[in-house]
Amino acid sequence: MRLLWIAAFLLSAGLTSAQLTERTEAPPESTAGLVDEDEDVLPQTEYAFNPIQAKKDLKVGKFYDKRGNRRAAAARYLEATKWNPTYAEAYWRLAEARDELNQTPQALDAYRAYLSLEPAGKQAPRAKDRIAALEESLKNPPVTAEQERDPAEPKLALPIPNRQR
Repeated sequence: MRLLWIAAFLLSAGLTSAQLTERTEAPPESTAGLVDEDEDVLPQTEYAFNPIQAKKDLKVGKFYDKRGNRRAAAARYLEATKWNPTYAEAYWRLAEARDELNQTPQALDAYRAYLSLEPAGKQAPRAKDRIAALEESLKNPPVTAEQERDPAEPKLALPIPNRQR
């Protein structure tokens, strides 16, 4: 019985090797639309008014926000504003996320966009306060220890110890 199985195997192997032939047609051409995965190139999206997609992006942004990933949340809130440019809540959340990420100019733009959409909205007083604070911080950047020192004051050079043995 064993000999029968070996013979059947050898016979089927011989048939398959005889059936294999060389390829006569050329391999398919590579398409120009393919992008190398390592290049981190995102496809360009054409945005049209889509409030449903905007709500989905806002929801995903809230999820990222709860997980503590403010950068991803800000990206989703920005997507929501692109799908629906009149979505005030998306602008508000984008402003808060960018404010926490210390992206002051972008946060200012988002706060202003929120105020232009909802000047009497629930978050309007806080938005006005944050705009004033951020504008003030842009006028007066934080002072470093080097900048605090009086320029007329000479720099103190630390003495280098003389090592003699």
